[in-house]
Amino acid sequence: MNITGERPIALITGAARRVGRATSLALARAGCDIIATYRTSDDEAHSLRDELSDHGAACQLQQLDLADLDVVSRLGAALRQSLPRLDVLVHNASLYQRTPLKELTAEAALAHFRINALAPLLLTKELTPLLRASALPAGGAVVAMCDVHVLGRPRTDFTAYSLSKAALTEMVHTLARELAPNIRVNGVAPGVVAFPESGHESDPKSQATYLSRVPLNRAGTPEEAAEVVRWLALDASYLTGQIVRVDGGRWLA
Repeated sequence: MNITGERPIALITGAARRVGRATSLALARAGCDIIATYRTSDDEAHSLRDELSDHGAACQLQQLDLADLDVVSRLGAALRQSLPRLDVLVHNASLYQRTPLKELTAEAALAHFRINALAPLLLTKELTPLLRASALPAGGAVVAMCDVHVLGRPRTDFTAYSLSKAALTEMVHTLARELAPNIRVNGVAPGVVAFPESGHESDPKSQATYLSRVPLNRAGTPEEAAEVVRWLALDASYLTGQIVRVDGGRWLA
């Protein structure tokens, strides 16, 4: 199936796996066609396209390295010219690595900042004209995946990641004012909705330690985070500049 513009169109970065995949499916079930970006998850991206087709949604795959800001800007400009419309932009892809201060390098900090903050900002800039022209009742929507721990519950050893996500959170607040009233800009701040598959907190002991501080006593799911993204993008018509915590109550503990 091809994207024609007869249905709303949503672009999701990092769409092939985990929360990005769940978000793509949630928006497809709500009636959107999908532009799905991915970096290396080629097999998962193609299986996502097949699954979206089963839901009646067209899907355009776009390989994208968010670390290359020139490529990000060029892609945004190309999509602005080629797409018949764009209604939802979801900044989901991110870099998440431990950077203890004694091991921190400028290169690691800049990598986090490029991928987690600058790439979303530049992509939003390029696609703003399309989002501003959205025919959806609530107008165009930008939703950024932030992090509950940068809202006042800082974690040790993640300074580069945390700084970049704090910048993304401020982007939500700033652009909510700059792009109003035609475009709503909101964020989702998960706690754990999918534990890492390798490295820090991929082992049961570390996961149990984290969950001991979560009042609901479990991790969330990608689908639960995706449902909040869908609601912000399509239904929350009087919300902008908001960061919605999806953390099982971790903020309280």
